[in-house]
Amino acid sequence: MSKNEGPELKKTGPPPQGNRPPGGSGQNNGAPTGQSGPSIDKLMMIFLLGLVMTMLFNSCMNNFVKDTATKQISYSEFMEMAKDGKVKAISIDEAGSQIFIYPSDEDTNRGLIQAYYTGIVSSDTSLAEKMEEYGVDVNSEIPTQTSSIMSTLLSWVIPLLLAFWFLSALSRKAAKSMGAMGGMGGFGGMGKSRAKEYVAEGSKVTFKDVAGQDEAKESLMEIVDYLNHPEKYREIGAKLPKGALLVGPPGTGKTLLAKAVAGEAGVPFFSLAGSDFVEMFVGMGASRVRDLFKQAEVKAPCIIFIDEIDAIGKSRDNQLGSNDEREQTLNQLLTEMDGFDDSKAVVVLAATNRPEVLDKALRRPGRFDRTINVTQPDKQGRIDILKVHCRKVKLDESVNLDAIALATSGASGADLANIVNEAALRAVRMNRKLISQEDLFESVEVIIAGQQRKNHIMSRDEREIVAFHEIGHALVAAKQKDTQPIQKITIIPRTSGALGYTMQMPSEERFLMKKQEMLDELVTYLGGRAAEEVEFGSITTGASNDIEKATDLARKMVTMYGMSSEFGMMGLEIPGSQYMDGRPVKTCADETMVKADEIVRKILEEAYRKAINILTENRAVLEKSANYLLEKETITGQEFMDFIHGVEVLSDAPSIE
Repeated sequence: MSKNEGPELKKTGPPPQGNRPPGGSGQNNGAPTGQSGPSIDKLMMIFLLGLVMTMLFNSCMNNFVKDTATKQISYSEFMEMAKDGKVKAISIDEAGSQIFIYPSDEDTNRGLIQAYYTGIVSSDTSLAEKMEEYGVDVNSEIPTQTSSIMSTLLSWVIPLLLAFWFLSALSRKAAKSMGAMGGMGGFGGMGKSRAKEYVAEGSKVTFKDVAGQDEAKESLMEIVDYLNHPEKYREIGAKLPKGALLVGPPGTGKTLLAKAVAGEAGVPFFSLAGSDFVEMFVGMGASRVRDLFKQAEVKAPCIIFIDEIDAIGKSRDNQLGSNDEREQTLNQLLTEMDGFDDSKAVVVLAATNRPEVLDKALRRPGRFDRTINVTQPDKQGRIDILKVHCRKVKLDESVNLDAIALATSGASGADLANIVNEAALRAVRMNRKLISQEDLFESVEVIIAGQQRKNHIMSRDEREIVAFHEIGHALVAAKQKDTQPIQKITIIPRTSGALGYTMQMPSEERFLMKKQEMLDELVTYLGGRAAEEVEFGSITTGASNDIEKATDLARKMVTMYGMSSEFGMMGLEIPGSQYMDGRPVKTCADETMVKADEIVRKILEEAYRKAINILTENRAVLEKSANYLLEKETITGQEFMDFIHGVEVLSDAPSIE
């Protein structure tokens, strides 16, 4: 089911700190709830910031005093001042490199300048005699800055206290604000939960907004009934499942189902992803788990939803790539779910598309008691999903959602939502007020093969090769019994890289495939390459995707489906990930796989020979059909069938006479 159906629940922050039960969050350092004092790491941070601010203050003040109370002059200016009686005393520093000059009182009072300094000239050996002649005191000591109690207070203690008080007040204000929003209050708030709380008010998501997942909704209705009427379950002694695990491919509506449960029950809904627990600091994930469950107990009855729980719930295998922080977080989650008070109506829902990697302890009874499969919708489910999304758009009377649902076999709810949106965008581009059936079918093609490349110009020879290639697929499919009907043939390039394609649409929903149907499909896959060889006597790179699909199907027939006489019902591979890429995992020896590869090659060679034979026998139909497609560029399946039937009648007419 789609993720974006219906309005969302209203989002609020977590409960105020003062409403939590005694003990507070996982990192209150023993302080009472509502009056927790600053933690050690916060005090250290404030002290260091205050020290830095004080040092910067003293540095600025020293530079200011130096710039305003002293001034450098030249040696000649110094001698002129001494000669004019403007110097009261001088002193030479210990290194003998500078002379400190103290002017007379009348010169000092003219401004902020309290002293001068200049470099000493070593060649002037008569400095002492000249100073004595000018009445300058040479024996005066250099005044030093004494570390008096007052200067220490003014320079360090008072600025440090002021900085500490300012930063503490600022930190308390920020912590209070972040606590109200459920965020992180500095280092002391890193252990707080990052869950977003949704409160069901006004417009909300309900099961009416969820389509195509009737079985999953039935499984969740019992949880909703318990949250609404817990007393009737307690009277009989029944216990609510503590957790339910939603399992299915991406885009099928697992998150939407969880929100619908909260909307139906009318209870708070805490939502977060499994990666929100993970942190570089050891212990932060476990602390966030504790804080999340404490918030949930305050808001009970409520629902906790953890999306992508495989981020923290992977099996603890103790291998080289294991993560201690993730395992600590998982252990804390297991402990919290075990320690739940049965009287507290708190339900934990989780979603994943990788159930095979979850820890067994997480899925045992008493934790995630139920596993609810959220699968790809069937034909009726796709019709219902399309109806849900089409409620928000304007449709033409000619729209037939049954045909769209039949053409989108295997599509998820998110795919169908995207198809409807693409159709609406196309209708706007075409300056229409309503969405037509053509818009919906074109949007299906956009999702499958991409947009048309109108500026991609192919040469005459390339267009001819593509036309024969696509007619080869269609003609081989039409000449076999167990194949799907042709829906459309085109040689217009697409942004996916395809220079053309042949679309087949099943006449009815299918859940199983017979061996003969799979063999006929292999022949259809290789019909394009066979047409190139029959017509031109050479082959191109255009069949790479066809060969990939044919090889994958033939390999599954041998290794998974038990359809080879050599291996019988022996399984050589298993799907590595049921809901993701499905990449197979080998379960046999390498020598066995070498034999399997040889069998796959023989199956493909036989399918290719059959495609060559079909096209050779129908060479005239192949050429006339390809030329017809070359002229039209795009034809429907009905046009193609009418054309080849007409060609066959004409070609058979002379023999009838």
